[in-house]
Amino acid sequence: MYRFNRSTMMQPMINYGMGMAPFFKVTVFEQEHFQGKCQEFTSECCNIQECGFDNIRSIRVESGSWVGYEHHDFQGQQFILERGEYPHWDAYSGNLSYHVERLMSFRPVYCASHQSSRMTIFERENFLGRCVELCDDYPSLQAMGWCGPEVGSMHVQCGAFVCYEFPGYRGRQYIMECERHSGDFQHWRNWGSHSQTPQIQSIRRIQH
Repeated sequence: MYRFNRSTMMQPMINYGMGMAPFFKVTVFEQEHFQGKCQEFTSECCNIQECGFDNIRSIRVESGSWVGYEHHDFQGQQFILERGEYPHWDAYSGNLSYHVERLMSFRPVYCASHQSSRMTIFERENFLGRCVELCDDYPSLQAMGWCGPEVGSMHVQCGAFVCYEFPGYRGRQYIMECERHSGDFQHWRNWGSHSQTPQIQSIRRIQH
């Protein structure tokens, strides 16, 4: 048996036909395969240990898209969490080049809009060099004609994308949102606290 707690935080709402329903809801579990203590959230959590958890080892996303972080206060490796079940760490890790079994904070991706997402990638920093506008999912940037394995800077006009280090949506993940930095990521170090390389080889839109 596990103990279930319900978060009482304010939740965003969206109109579904005739009624109103919560748009963001996620349940996190302390053990793998949805075992142990669990709690439901409808908004961000900057430190799961403040809720009495040692770690998060499985996740059930009921609505909305979320991004999880390796460390508290939204630091470290990023993991996109779309609607569905994640029974253990490697279900959301994207086959990271090093082993990460820690998820200590998470937040909703409010601006995700799968049908209207649009971004521009640039060959060099500060929005210089060759550029291409993206509005779809791209399992291999080089296969679509991009000039190499690296991206120097990005501008997200609308919606949100997840960028991956390797082709086939593998490796480190970088969540790019139009609401962060006004959508301007002029250097690869702006992509997140875990950014170590400008290598980006696949990009896709975030579901909502």
